[in-house]
Amino acid sequence: MTPKLISTIIPGEMSKVDDMIVHYLYSPIKIIQEVGAHIIKSGGKRLRPAIVVLSALASNYNSGTNHLKLATVVEFIHTATLLHDDVVDESRLRRGSATANVIFGNAATVLVGDFLYSRAFQLVAEIENDQVTYELAQATNTIAEGEISQLINLQDPEISEDTYYAIVRSKTARLFETAAKLGAILGGLENHACEAFASYGSHMGVAFQLIDDALDYSGDKDTIGKNLGDDFSQGKVTLPLIYVMKNGSDKQRKFLRDAIKSQSDSNLERVVEVMELNNAIEYVYGKAKIEIQLAIDALQAISDSKYKKCLIDLAKFSIERRA
Repeated sequence: MTPKLISTIIPGEMSKVDDMIVHYLYSPIKIIQEVGAHIIKSGGKRLRPAIVVLSALASNYNSGTNHLKLATVVEFIHTATLLHDDVVDESRLRRGSATANVIFGNAATVLVGDFLYSRAFQLVAEIENDQVTYELAQATNTIAEGEISQLINLQDPEISEDTYYAIVRSKTARLFETAAKLGAILGGLENHACEAFASYGSHMGVAFQLIDDALDYSGDKDTIGKNLGDDFSQGKVTLPLIYVMKNGSDKQRKFLRDAIKSQSDSNLERVVEVMELNNAIEYVYGKAKIEIQLAIDALQAISDSKYKKCLIDLAKFSIERRA
């Protein structure tokens, strides 16, 4: 769950965002309605929409509902990427429930993801802001590039930390970055202030992915809502593995190299053991904490308000979460 402060500061706005999600998910085509209902039921933290709303209000936006529409747009884009990811990764569990591809099949899941993308840009067109349109077009293209980069680096035990971070910044952090910047654009802030919000979002997004990657090997299945070791079984070489490949013993590196290439779940228990021996999870959390501090520091350029404080608390939450 997101911090209680969010539900205290912007309960009305987030309730309206939820209503917009339901409204704009409507289609006379039954399968879209069914997949849409499944998405709504599965919930989610709504972190990215909350960032749009908070950044807009922190930027003194008070002239309409475009911040709510953009929050809906960002959630649709995020959900579309999840639907496509689950098909590509052959995932079977997300947020503790069966994935849409398990229930409705790969074809329907991909096509509903496409519907969400197109519906998102219908909403963008209604806003009639060239800068908003540009930022979202750039973001969706970058996210796609990140997904492809991740795909071509699957099962590569030699992937560098720099390459890993480049993928994370494209695939995950870019939507956080854009969410934060959109609110500032709506508020009419000068470029340096818009970039401060963007920096906040980017660093927070990196930290969020780092924690996800750590939880994949150290979390509780019932809490995180997915199977432990999913990244490993899908051939994704994330920072915990990269760290051990760089700092482990020759024997440990050889084992991990072979395990990564084989993708056998029978190796998972030993993989986790090797991570623990090298304090890999602690290393990843340390990197995430650095990113969160950079996110908070970026907001120093922004005027103080309860919304700015909420953004800071949201960043702190992302490092403390266990799901």
